[in-house]
Amino acid sequence: MATDQRHLSEIFKTEYSNLVAVLCNYYGLSDLQLAEDIVSETFVRAMKTWSHKGVPDAPQAWLRKVAQNLFVEHFRRQKVFDEKIVPDIKIGLSATEPFEITTRLIEDSQLRMMFVLCDPALNKEAQVCMALRILCGFSIEEIALALLSNKEAINKKLYRAKKVIQQKKRFETELSPTEYQQRLDGVLRILYLLFNEGYYSSVNEQSIRFDICWEAMRLVLFLSRQDVFPKPATHALLALMCFHASRLEARIDGEHGDMLYDHQDKTRWNRELIAKGEQYLALASTGKVATKYHLEAAIAYWHTVENDEKWEHILQLYNRLLRVEYSPVIAMNRTYALAKANSVEEALEQAHQLNLPNNHYYYCLLAELYRMQHQLDQERMCLHKALLLARKKNEVALIKAKIAQNAT
Repeated sequence: MATDQRHLSEIFKTEYSNLVAVLCNYYGLSDLQLAEDIVSETFVRAMKTWSHKGVPDAPQAWLRKVAQNLFVEHFRRQKVFDEKIVPDIKIGLSATEPFEITTRLIEDSQLRMMFVLCDPALNKEAQVCMALRILCGFSIEEIALALLSNKEAINKKLYRAKKVIQQKKRFETELSPTEYQQRLDGVLRILYLLFNEGYYSSVNEQSIRFDICWEAMRLVLFLSRQDVFPKPATHALLALMCFHASRLEARIDGEHGDMLYDHQDKTRWNRELIAKGEQYLALASTGKVATKYHLEAAIAYWHTVENDEKWEHILQLYNRLLRVEYSPVIAMNRTYALAKANSVEEALEQAHQLNLPNNHYYYCLLAELYRMQHQLDQERMCLHKALLLARKKNEVALIKAKIAQNAT
């Protein structure tokens, strides 16, 4: 039963973002609340019907059909269609003519609405918050963790963003090639965060969410094939995703379902994806600017090879990445690379300077550095601190396993 509930939860989460994206395309972004209401009503009807008749063989198709019907019912009940929709979008659709929510329509709508949400009227953080919430189906907690923020701050950003949308009356959904190009960076950032959540889920007990990873890669691949966009940053992000995705199967090995890099069976790495990553990284080098995606892709590339200069290259790339965009996660990763390339003593000194007392990954990093120095008491102390802060069951299990290993 628990498995069924998890499956339904994933279906609802995915289809929520799909359906909202499609309906926003039809209504215009100023009617975002109406689109959300229709989708919410769709889920209410699903739960009532499925609890008595069981989950249908094609639940996604069932949800899409009900959403279509609710869309048509809305226009039959109100004069909104004649008074507002027709003048705005200038189409000849009759109030009773149905439209079909197909997979292709969903794909087009999701990406298109990401560009619409990256409107200059919204600041960059608001753009990302709205896209992750409405189009990617992220919870408030997931957005907060992805943006290294907190739930209260994210709720405020979403509230203000929706207010801006309402005040503007209508966000333009028909964008020019120039507008698409200008908004590409914002869309790439959204897709980057979407892939990251799939690659290592911040709140879901299932550490790897393959469907999210593949969805993000599919959308970036689609962007890379559009001539209207400049290619280097898109190719760099695609290379980064390929390198990371090549190790997904190896990561799910082990008792706790999240095998760390040093312990992965490298024969399980997907060499085809690594080769694809190398191709896209080469294509990305045609530009004049090294973006964060270029640097992260290069770091991911060096993780797929073995030679004596590997960690020195990774360290230098992290140094450049921190100058482009600082984050505690990048700083922690750079500290580990410093230990591997230079010395553990230097890495420990810089790790203590980071001072992230509320981050369990930080204490796991310190524990690993102390382990490398054979300071078992210090390692155990840091692991216990990490244990107090960890929330996910598999992370708690992994830390407990390390504590047990430390004691033997």
